[in-house]
Amino acid sequence: MSRQFDYHAASEFPAERVFATMVDADTLRARLAELGGRNAALLEHEASADGARFRLRHGLNTDDLPPAIRSFVPEDFVVDRLETWTRSGEGRYDGKAEVDVPGTPASATGRMSLADTASGSDLDVRTDITVRVPLLGGRIESSVGEQITSLLALETDFTLNRLRTANA
Repeated sequence: MSRQFDYHAASEFPAERVFATMVDADTLRARLAELGGRNAALLEHEASADGARFRLRHGLNTDDLPPAIRSFVPEDFVVDRLETWTRSGEGRYDGKAEVDVPGTPASATGRMSLADTASGSDLDVRTDITVRVPLLGGRIESSVGEQITSLLALETDFTLNRLRTANA
């Protein structure tokens, strides 16, 4: 069984500008340098005005995890995330994410949309997290979901601050 988590962020910028910034290789590298942890890397990258595909690696330290999770992960582990985005119309982009946590019983998938609004754009993400651990899986899924939501907020702030700085 999996658990779903939703994330929403509004921006004053049109979807086209947010998309271009959030899939830009230099922006992704800078974001990983700030938020990605040890051994963070941009492993693959392709982007155009009509879509993008990139693979990120985040390095995590078990000390940053809740105690209930620490016993199920290697001491120093990584999270690999593949994102694929497609322009699905004027001012709209749809995406999907696949998250792999090698050496653990955890995985996640996500659906994303970025669309123009009257005042800018909205980013919506639905993440499905699965942890295959009897009895504790649901508790771990909740904790991981909270961490993913926090990371999405930090990544969104990073992207929007980069856009604001470019406009200054």
